[in-house]
Amino acid sequence: MKKLYFGSNLKMYKNRKETVLYLQELAELTKDISREELHLFIIPSYTSLEGAAEETDRSLIQIGAQNMCWEDQGQFTGEISPLMLKEMNLDLVMIGHSERRHVFRETDVEENKKVQAALKHGFRTLLCIGETAEEKEYGISREVLRKQLIVGFHNVSPAYAKNIWVAYEPVWSIGVNGTPASPDYAEEMHKVIKECLYELFGESGNEIPVLYGGSVNPGNANELITKESVDGLFVGRAAWNAKKFNALIRDVRKSYNNQE
Repeated sequence: MKKLYFGSNLKMYKNRKETVLYLQELAELTKDISREELHLFIIPSYTSLEGAAEETDRSLIQIGAQNMCWEDQGQFTGEISPLMLKEMNLDLVMIGHSERRHVFRETDVEENKKVQAALKHGFRTLLCIGETAEEKEYGISREVLRKQLIVGFHNVSPAYAKNIWVAYEPVWSIGVNGTPASPDYAEEMHKVIKECLYELFGESGNEIPVLYGGSVNPGNANELITKESVDGLFVGRAAWNAKKFNALIRDVRKSYNNQE
C-alpha cells in the first residue's frame, strides 16, 4: 500500500506537559504500524515545541511549528525565525493556515516568502490552502486554490518538491462550527491541486502529498481516504485524544487496504 499521511495542528491548546504526554502516548499506541506505510506528524504550540522535540521518538512522530517568519533575524517583535526553529531540531513548518490568513490577515505573497525561507533552511514545508464559503458560493474555488498555489510556490525550484506537502482545508469546514466537505467535493478539489502542482513542478509535482483537512472525524475519514487524490488526513480536534486518534488511524488504514 502507499504511505498514508496523518497529522494534527494542536493550535492554542495543550500546555507543555499535556503535549508531551499526548505525544508519548500516541507514539506508544502507533509504534507497531510500519512507518513505511504511515507518516505521522503533530504541530504543537510554540511553548510546547522544545519539550515535544526532545521527548518524542522522532522516528515515530515528526514535530512541526505552526508558523514562521521569513527573516532569519531582525526587528520583528513577536515573531519566530527559521534559525530559532532549527535550534529545536524541528522537522516541518506549517505555512498559511486558514487562521493565519483570515484572522491575522497574512497574504499569499507573505506565505510565499515563508515557504521559500522554510525550504531554504531544510524544513519540510506544509502549505495550507482553501476557499471561503463566499468564494465557494461564487463558484471560484478552483481559481482561489490555483492562485494560492501559484503565488505560494512562486520561484520555488522543482528540486524542493520532495520537501513540500499541501493541505487542502476549506475555510468553511474548519473549526467547531465547520461543515465537512463531501468526499466527492474533496476529491474534485484535490484533483485541481494536483494538476496545478504538476504545472508548477513537472513530474516532481506528482510526488507532493496532498492532505485533506476540515472537520475530519470517524464518520467521514474512511470515505475520504479512499478517494484517489487524497494522500492523507490533517485531523483537527478528533485527533487531540491519543487513543481516539490511534483508533481513527487504524480504521482508516483498514478501509484503505480493503478498497485496494
